[in-house]
Amino acid sequence: MMLTPDQRPDDTGLDLLRGAFPPEWREPALGYEAVGTWESENGVKLPEPYRTFVAEVSNGCGLGPAEDGGLQPLGWLPSGWPGLGRRQPGRPFPLQEAWPWEDDDSVDTEGDQRIDAVHNHGSIVLGAEDGQSFWLLVTAGARRGEVWLVADVGAGPVQTDEPWGFLEWVQRWQSGQGWWV
Repeated sequence: MMLTPDQRPDDTGLDLLRGAFPPEWREPALGYEAVGTWESENGVKLPEPYRTFVAEVSNGCGLGPAEDGGLQPLGWLPSGWPGLGRRQPGRPFPLQEAWPWEDDDSVDTEGDQRIDAVHNHGSIVLGAEDGQSFWLLVTAGARRGEVWLVADVGAGPVQTDEPWGFLEWVQRWQSGQGWWV
């Protein structure tokens, strides 16, 4: 069951996150002061347990989800990220349900502002998958705290029966079962 985006993880959750990322691969944690500065600059409060993870455990990790380069440090973008404008993590994420824009006749895939907003509003980028797919953690809006996958064909929340937050996303990666089982 996903934690609420403002619920600090308990010791069990933090231990799971620490155990998922080998210390020798972790980037140094930012601390709460640096996280608070980033949040102020971007007009958003990061959802838990990601916020605590970045402040106390690690600000990114070269080994781990996503498969293409691991977990990105806060605010960084993986290679291959489309240059679709300025990132605005404090603006509401524009979607509330999956949107396969490749099947939407109203979409102009060259410069559609709705696609740009999906990439740039209300999220941070956790990492890349298979080059042109990116894991996002929604930071603002109705789906705050959920992990979504955005690709060149559309975007949608990552879930089985319930949406995945950061902890569930890490657990799924660590289980080795793959993303789409």
